[in-house]
Amino acid sequence: MNVINPAYATDDNDIINFGLIYRSQWVGAVGSPTTGSFFAHSKFGNIEGGISIVHDQIGDVVKDTNIFFDAAYVFPVSENTKLSLGIKAGLSFYSTDFNGFVYSDPLPDPAFAENINRVFPNFGGGAYYFSDKFYLGISAPNLLKSKHLEEGSGIVIEGSEETHFFATGGYVFDINEKIKLKPAFMTKAVSGAPLSIDITTNALYNQKFELGIGYRIDDGISGLFNIRVAESLRIGYAYDYTVSNLGRFNSGTHEIMFLFDLSKKGNGYDKSPRFF
Repeated sequence: MNVINPAYATDDNDIINFGLIYRSQWVGAVGSPTTGSFFAHSKFGNIEGGISIVHDQIGDVVKDTNIFFDAAYVFPVSENTKLSLGIKAGLSFYSTDFNGFVYSDPLPDPAFAENINRVFPNFGGGAYYFSDKFYLGISAPNLLKSKHLEEGSGIVIEGSEETHFFATGGYVFDINEKIKLKPAFMTKAVSGAPLSIDITTNALYNQKFELGIGYRIDDGISGLFNIRVAESLRIGYAYDYTVSNLGRFNSGTHEIMFLFDLSKKGNGYDKSPRFF
C-alpha cells in the first residue's frame, strides 16, 4: 500500500514490514510488461517511514526503476481512529534500448533509432484515515509530470507520465472468532485514461489462510490466496484475467508475493495483525 500512498501506516512500533512482489502482465502478448517491487516500512513513535523500489519493464526495450522514500506523521483523531499524512520523494531511472530491433529501410520512425537514459525526480503525498476495523486513503504518488522523450536531432518525440490519483477504502467484518471478511475498493484516475475501479473481497481464516476475489469494472476479474508458512512469512499468488478485448491477445496476469514481518525486539511476529 505504501507504494501508492506514503501515508499508509502499520501503527505498530515493534514490527518492520518487508515485501517482495513480482508481476507478469498479459502473458503471451509480444513485449508484455513485468514489474518487480520491494518495500519496507515501520513506525517509530508517531512517525511512519518506508522505502519502495519498483522496476517496470516492457519487453527488452523500456525499463523504468523508481526509488522512493516515504515519511508520514500519525495523529490520533478519536479513541479508536487515527489520521496519517505522508509525503514521498525519490528518483525515476528511465531507459530505452532499441539495439535489438531489425529495421526496414527506410526507417519508419526515427524515434526508434535513439536510445535514452534519463533520471527524473518526483514527489507525492497522501492521507490515510484508519482504525482497527477500516481504512480510507487518498494519494497522488507522482505529482510531477515527467517527459520521457523530447526534441532531438530535429525530431519531436514526446512521451510523458501523467499524475495518478488514488482513492482506497476497506472494512473488516469479524464473522466469528476465526474468520474475517474484508470488502475493499481502489479507484485510480489519470488524465487521458478511463477511470479504473477495483472492487475486492478477501477472507482470512485463523490468521493463516487468505482467499480473495476481485473485479475491475469493464476490464478484468482476479483471484488471490496467501498463506502464512512461518511465524513471520506469508507467501501469496494472484491471477488476473482480462475480460475486455485485450483478453483475446494474452492468457492473463500472474503475481507472486512474499511478505515478511521482522520484530525490532526479537519477540517474534505480530500475532494479531491488522487485516490491511
